[in-house]
Amino acid sequence: MLNKRESEVMGAVYSLCAEKGICLVSPSELIDLLPPRKKYTEEQVEKILGALALDDYFELLSSERKGEKMYVISLHASGYAYKRCSLQQRRDQAFKLGWAIASAVIAFLVGWLLKRIF
Repeated sequence: MLNKRESEVMGAVYSLCAEKGICLVSPSELIDLLPPRKKYTEEQVEKILGALALDDYFELLSSERKGEKMYVISLHASGYAYKRCSLQQRRDQAFKLGWAIASAVIAFLVGWLLKRIF
């Protein structure tokens, strides 16, 4: 399971590479796709990309183009399944929240009913 920052970076990578499965991107382009409220640096993005590559979401190659660092990212099966897994995780969280609310309502009603009886 990915943490919040990894999920944001993986979402940006997926949006870039979803069509062809491979993309060439600079760290600044990747940072521009990430939410601006969290100040991502190139070093943080590089660490997160390395962690995601180790988790086999994609293959990551670093290269230089005109003196600028570039990443060649090639999605693996886990990378292609990212959106589906993300959607499933949201559904699971919504179900757990609904179950907690329903349990609280039932517990309240049972308690109220017992007070009325006794």
